[in-house]
Amino acid sequence: MGFHEVRFPTNLSFGSVGGPERRTEIVTLANGFEERNTPWAHSRRRYDAGIGLRALDDIEVLIAFFEARQGQLFGFRWKDWSDYKSCVASAEVDYRDQVIAQGDGVTTDFVLAKVYASGGVSYTRPVVKPVLGTVQVGVGGTQLVETVHYFLDIDSGIVSFDLAPEEGVEISAGFEFDVPVRFDADRLHTSVASFQAGDMPDVPVVEVRI
Repeated sequence: MGFHEVRFPTNLSFGSVGGPERRTEIVTLANGFEERNTPWAHSRRRYDAGIGLRALDDIEVLIAFFEARQGQLFGFRWKDWSDYKSCVASAEVDYRDQVIAQGDGVTTDFVLAKVYASGGVSYTRPVVKPVLGTVQVGVGGTQLVETVHYFLDIDSGIVSFDLAPEEGVEISAGFEFDVPVRFDADRLHTSVASFQAGDMPDVPVVEVRI
């Protein structure tokens, strides 16, 4: 799958609408009860990039970005302003934000992750596109130093330790992250006249699996 490690202009993604979607298969039985199942282990996010356009120059920037990605052909990074940190939006990233794994004394590679919890139930989302310069990692409550104790693959979200963390020791991390996406259409519909009248173009963007 083709992917460009470039972020959609954040001034255009700011104000966009979108969020996670799930796929649930529901079968209603003869007695009125339901059976529900999902083929998806992880949610998929969709956005409308057209909402963020505020000036005529934005259209030119959008067209250039679209053409460089060749429509749907190449994926890219997207900043979801409603969910882009390992912590709450009002807080600063800290290495204790998320427990991403426990050491077993053997494994050295771990994927960054964010946990969503509510009502005693949680969902763990893999984070595969961390933002450069924002990742902090700790083991056993002690913050570590990148390139000294571990290495980070910024393109995959994999943290690699020189030495495997001991068994039962918590591995934690804090970070900002992007969503890997692509355009969900191979054509753009833009009009300067309609833009001046306040009619925003529809620019669908959808998350891709990496």
